[in-house]
Amino acid sequence: MLLTRDLTHIPFRANISIMQLRGCGTALVTPFTQDGAVDDTALRNLVAWQVDSGIDFLIPCGTTGETPTLSHDEWLHVIDVTIEVVAGRVPIMAGATSNSTQEAVAKAKEVSSRPGVDAILTASPYYNKPTQEGQYRHFKAIAEAVDKPIILYNVPGRTSANIEPATLARLSEVPNIAGVKEASGNITQIAEVLNLVPETFLVFSGDDAITLPVIALGGVGIVSVAANEIPREMAEMTRAALANDWQAARAIHRKYLPLMQANFIESNPLPAKAVLAMMGKIQEVYRLPLLPMRRDTRSKLQRVATEVGLLARPAAPTVSAEFYVYESWAAGPHKVILHRASCGQCSSGKGRPSGHDPNHSRWHGPFHSPGEAREATHHMPGVLIRSECKCAA
Repeated sequence: MLLTRDLTHIPFRANISIMQLRGCGTALVTPFTQDGAVDDTALRNLVAWQVDSGIDFLIPCGTTGETPTLSHDEWLHVIDVTIEVVAGRVPIMAGATSNSTQEAVAKAKEVSSRPGVDAILTASPYYNKPTQEGQYRHFKAIAEAVDKPIILYNVPGRTSANIEPATLARLSEVPNIAGVKEASGNITQIAEVLNLVPETFLVFSGDDAITLPVIALGGVGIVSVAANEIPREMAEMTRAALANDWQAARAIHRKYLPLMQANFIESNPLPAKAVLAMMGKIQEVYRLPLLPMRRDTRSKLQRVATEVGLLARPAAPTVSAEFYVYESWAAGPHKVILHRASCGQCSSGKGRPSGHDPNHSRWHGPFHSPGEAREATHHMPGVLIRSECKCAA
């Protein structure tokens, strides 16, 4: 039998946030200028575009925001800019993570004091590889220090620390721990989580590609990377699934699944930032230890982005007229010589070999290949001699 969670013990702001935190939220990238500073203009434009596109909530300073490379002041600045631009139109779930419990508590308290922050996203302690009891006490300490809801972030692929379903069930009973972003990639584990936690506990998919099955199992939405590039489409897909309109949800999912997968062709957020740069939204700048994408994977990513309609298809290249045939009959029978357009004697069909009378010669073409030119000479009346210039070899 599922436990039912009494929300009356949670402060009023947490109640409001719990009701609003559903659907699709974007794990925002952090734009940088060419000199490596936070790009305020691009960040403001990106946040405004997200809200105008109908996104349900925003997550500044998560993993996708390259938060480990931000200074403390930059971390707060990105959150404050997001609050300012959002202006209360959608909830904000601010990232605040550390592998030191003391520091994680301090960061959570600091960001919790921001009036525009509705919830706090905090990941498992990375590198330390704590036990399940260690993770329980870590998150409990954070939750007890603030009066805004905490959303846990389970991403063992990055932290090397999985929050097991039984531990999540225990944590779901801690006041202010309102939900989890489940990015274990293990759909069986997520199903077990949803079986163990109260129905009021918010379970978000942490992987775009499995948003629909997570919602089908009882999840409430997605904390999305792909929504950086396609906020409207990801929000519409998630809302359709939550409304049990699976036909519409599947149609969007099928169209954009290649992009969801391509976003992890290299380490997140490299592909998402690369696509946003291709779209003209940000500059493609990262901070070490991240480096720009390899040429081969970037080309594949660009092809996927084009195929799903994010980038205009390049105009079909105009095939240059590369070959001409020179026909002359100034001395004896008609003869033809195949030339490449760049040949000095041809000059793209404008050349005139020395001593040749224009009344007894002419150029044919352009032709796009030697084969096309050779075939044409067989249909020219009176031609008895056919040859080719060395330039056509």
